[in-house]
Amino acid sequence: MDKKKKRLMMRTSILIIIVVALGYTIYASIFNESKVVESGDEAPNFHLQTLDGEEVQLSDYKGKGVFLNFWATYCPPCKEEMPYMDNQYEEFKEKGVEILAVNVGEPLLTTQKFVQRYDLSFPILMDEREEVYKAYGVKPIPTTFLIDKDGKVIDRVTKGLTEEEVKQMMERIVP
Repeated sequence: MDKKKKRLMMRTSILIIIVVALGYTIYASIFNESKVVESGDEAPNFHLQTLDGEEVQLSDYKGKGVFLNFWATYCPPCKEEMPYMDNQYEEFKEKGVEILAVNVGEPLLTTQKFVQRYDLSFPILMDEREEVYKAYGVKPIPTTFLIDKDGKVIDRVTKGLTEEEVKQMMERIVP
């Protein structure tokens, strides 16, 4: 085979690979099974472990308002809002509001160091395989879901929060 035919075959092979990859990407994005949880939806139940190894499920909190926050240690808005959440948790836990802060995709040690650095007192749940993150259709991080005492999502917020916003959101889910 001469050089021109080899070059043509190589270019054709590369083009076929690119077209197949592009086709798969389009197919996967159109037929993706993950549902985005929105206001008015029943909050999907889940089972995760806390930093202490205790198994927790969302249904354990029926009758309480739940401030469900998805976060990561590398996220600047998360670093900013976590102390605000902790301050408000101290006030609202006595009123029947629980914070469940779901760390997404990070190792236990990384998360433990973050929690110690910020001296957080609310439950931190570990979603290392990102199963709950995907089940809720979370994008971007941080994302917070407000869940009422009956397990219904009343709001979905996809941004970092000020302390005043955290307080107002918690007031909305007091049972």
